[in-house]
Amino acid sequence: MLERLGRTAARRHRVVIGLWVVVAIALLVVAHRQGGAYRDVFTIPGTQSQEAADILAEHFPAANGATALVVFHSTTGPVTGAAQVAAINASVANLAKVPGAQTTTNPTQPAFAGNVAPDGTTAYATVVFPANVTTVPADTMDALTAAAAPAVQAGMDVQFGGAVVDYLNQPQSEISKNADKIGLAIAVVILLVALGSVVSMAVPISLALVGLLCSSLILEIVAAHITIGKVAPILGTMIGLGVGIDYSLFIVSRHRQNLASGMDVETSAGRALATSGSAVLFAAVAVCLALGGLALIRIPYLTTLGLSAALYVAVTVVAALTLLPAVLGLLGRHIDGWSIHHRNEADPGRTLSARWAHEVARRPVLFCLVSLAVLLALAIPLFHIELSLPTDSSAPTSTTQRQAYDLLSQNFGPGVNAPLLVVVPLETPATDPSVQAELTKLAAAVAAAPGVAKATPAIPSPTGGASIMEVTPSTGPTDPATTDLVHTLRSQTIPGVIASTTPSAIGAPVVGGLTATSIDLTQLIKERLAPFIGGVVLGAFLLLMMVFRSLFVPFKAAAMNLLSIGAAYGFVVAVFQWGWGRGAIGLQETVAIVAFVPVMMFAILFGLSMDYEVFLLSRIKEDYDRSGDSHTSVVNGLASTARVITSAALIMISVFLAFVTNPSPTVKMMGLGMAVAVFVDASIVRMMLVPATMEIAGRWNWWIPSWLDRVLPHINVDRPEPHDAPATATVAHPPEKVSSGT
Repeated sequence: MLERLGRTAARRHRVVIGLWVVVAIALLVVAHRQGGAYRDVFTIPGTQSQEAADILAEHFPAANGATALVVFHSTTGPVTGAAQVAAINASVANLAKVPGAQTTTNPTQPAFAGNVAPDGTTAYATVVFPANVTTVPADTMDALTAAAAPAVQAGMDVQFGGAVVDYLNQPQSEISKNADKIGLAIAVVILLVALGSVVSMAVPISLALVGLLCSSLILEIVAAHITIGKVAPILGTMIGLGVGIDYSLFIVSRHRQNLASGMDVETSAGRALATSGSAVLFAAVAVCLALGGLALIRIPYLTTLGLSAALYVAVTVVAALTLLPAVLGLLGRHIDGWSIHHRNEADPGRTLSARWAHEVARRPVLFCLVSLAVLLALAIPLFHIELSLPTDSSAPTSTTQRQAYDLLSQNFGPGVNAPLLVVVPLETPATDPSVQAELTKLAAAVAAAPGVAKATPAIPSPTGGASIMEVTPSTGPTDPATTDLVHTLRSQTIPGVIASTTPSAIGAPVVGGLTATSIDLTQLIKERLAPFIGGVVLGAFLLLMMVFRSLFVPFKAAAMNLLSIGAAYGFVVAVFQWGWGRGAIGLQETVAIVAFVPVMMFAILFGLSMDYEVFLLSRIKEDYDRSGDSHTSVVNGLASTARVITSAALIMISVFLAFVTNPSPTVKMMGLGMAVAVFVDASIVRMMLVPATMEIAGRWNWWIPSWLDRVLPHINVDRPEPHDAPATATVAHPPEKVSSGT
């Protein structure tokens, strides 16, 4: 089917290209008229923090809003001095006029005396905005800074923190904001070297850009109907750019080999699609499977991120299977136009890759042991991983939110940055004396709990249907003791909490707030990470088993992918958590691993590693079907694909490393982790471990029980039919013909 598709697209290239132009224009028109905006909405169904948020939204809308903290620090005298009080009052009055601000607190007023540090040098005001922080105007940071001018003029140090500031003041660097452009520029150089001509280089770049354009327009249209996070198009661009170039590179390389062996353009394009094109299709399915597997985490935000990225992959592979052969048909034999160097595409046997393949085949046990030793050594730090969500304590010290965090911690204690909200649904009106008595007992019990620095009295909502207490822990947001406190409050084992309440008067208290939400999200990811990994690996195992008719190959592929990702995890832990070489990437101090980073890395990297796995194995299987000799097929397959895999990997690594320049530790973590994983996968795993283990296994590579072979559907990937297989150069001595009937 793919061969017919390739031949038809190459023959009727004007029609196919015209249809793509029409589709792109239609998407532009629809996106312009109906396109929606991207919004970050975080919900964690089934958790206490989500239950608390729902109660707050109904009964305490102001308390459920996003906040900005304005920290006033005086080095010339206490903030309670006359000049300082006047400056703070003027600043708070300005803050109340900031567009979007709903309420403000003033630390100079007796009601908010707790907002003044014990030593009198620091105070803070809270500005409450709507609950959805994405609705805050983009210029709010400038407005907040201008509003605090009176305090600055009075000689005070003013810093800003809170969720609103975190959202508006996300650190960026000029390099990281142009990471996709940097990736494209490096891809141009790599493709020029790998393919040897300007025209053949321009084809994968152009196809990737067309795929990105159409994918972005479709996602924008979808965003008008469902909530999609702001990071989705960024993540999609990063993945779509990489796989778009990779997929086209695989097919274009095969097409050029076919042309060099004497095929006409139409036959060559069809055969390239039937072989490398089918491998690309299968690899795309594997990538989408891994990204779609994020739904197993059951966190809506992560699910939409995975599906959005999968959309980019799907559109890209459709372009590679339809538009690309049409472009190849249009170019004809001018695919090598504007050549800068010449390489015999039909004879991969006289290359460095071929010599390397022979070397691996001569000493498979040595290469296998060395590869495993390196991968396992890199993975050792993984066993000491600590997961958490990022807080302002991990922000660069140059940012205002980090300085505000440090001022609050130093002058109020670390717990002031980790407030908890204890929300109590009321079964009877708050004015009932019995309810008031029980709320008083509850507040006293919570305040006396171990790990609580202070707790406010229970405050009934205006509707009378709920009550709220703010609890300040004695430890910071990422401290394990704070997590223990949340679990203690939720366990309702505090003396006096359960015993002093009657179900008819007040409901069971629930613990929420930003800190509790972070703890819940981290815990959910920890609990669901193993099922997620298991589900993705099982799905990939079944697909590979159907394609390659083998038990060893899919088992080996899953194990190799896990090893390469584990090595990347270990490297990230060593750099970010242990601090090894952190200065080289601009990291100022050690930080815990952000909880969702391993999940996103696994989904992306497992899918991407399947690209290289399928491309390599399919060429090995193709040669094995023709020759029946395992040794020759491994050597030929590695020699034929090494240069393409290396080029594709270098492009991916370049794109990912560009994001390491971002000042945000989280972005650095993602960029470095994925770059290391691709490097390890394309070098140690694909070039050493996979061919070495296959050389050792011999015929067992392709063994499958006969009963299982009968029930599995047959799917051919990157393997021409035996009767019309094209001639390819042999890079090993011709083996004796052996039976392949296992």
